[in-house]
Amino acid sequence: MHPLFVIMEEMIRHTGVVTGVNGDLAHVVITQTDACSACKAKSMCMSSESREKEMDALMLEPLQPGDRVEVEVREHLAWKAVLLAYIMPFVVMIGVIAVLTMTTPWPEEVVGTLSLCGIALYYIGLSVFKHRLQKQFTFTARKA
Repeated sequence: MHPLFVIMEEMIRHTGVVTGVNGDLAHVVITQTDACSACKAKSMCMSSESREKEMDALMLEPLQPGDRVEVEVREHLAWKAVLLAYIMPFVVMIGVIAVLTMTTPWPEEVVGTLSLCGIALYYIGLSVFKHRLQKQFTFTARKA
């Protein structure tokens, strides 16, 4: 990616409180605020489901439990998470249904069950690459 795009890229930010520190990671609890209603990423953030969210964030400076911090992530990573968690499983399901419906005489119950198995295999595949994905989806924390 061109350096200019990295500088200009939108960030999603939340404020929270450090509840613990483990190495270079801070365990942060963020609380939904009224600002969430105006956020561009509110539809994919799922902050409306709960008033508090817990996450681990890479510390950009030394932090202590009780510190008020700002946690941020690049907006394109939020869209990538939506793609991996919601859109791709849907594509897998529709693809399995389409292929099996056109190529086999199996009843709908079997095709539907196999499409759900395809989604399960997709999520198992994601879990195999969990550590690699966690390196890409990095939240950062700094004092607010």
